[in-house]
Amino acid sequence: MIHRIKALLLGSGHKQVAHALGGEEERRIAVAALLVEAALMDDCFDAGERVKIAKLLKARFDLSDAETESLTETAGKRVADSAQLFGFTRVVNDGFAHEERVELMEMLWQVVYADGRLDDYEANLMRRISGLIHVSDRDSGEARKRALARLGLEA
Repeated sequence: MIHRIKALLLGSGHKQVAHALGGEEERRIAVAALLVEAALMDDCFDAGERVKIAKLLKARFDLSDAETESLTETAGKRVADSAQLFGFTRVVNDGFAHEERVELMEMLWQVVYADGRLDDYEANLMRRISGLIHVSDRDSGEARKRALARLGLEA
């Protein structure tokens, strides 16, 4: 606990802070929180989006049903307690390679399109997240196309 506080106060680097906050578990929570945030963006977090998030998390992190449910619940609480995306995206930047960040964008696109349409607020969120995790517009666009294909929707 003291190490976490010291790292935060002394600004000893994002990687040390992410490590102090729990490493792999913190990365999982960050990804889940971004997926939940994407689902909430259009003020309609429906069953289809919940199922899509659970499937994506379960596949990405090889989780059991109970672990997936717990992770989603924890992420939902973190999103409710947080007023900004920066904390989640910082963990993603520090803990994931570029290819993994592009994969996250594809996961996010699948969530925002889970209801078959893209809301203006969702589109804005996707642009912000893409910029914050340093994924180019081109890579994000390609991830979007792959997500639409997976969902059986047209680009």
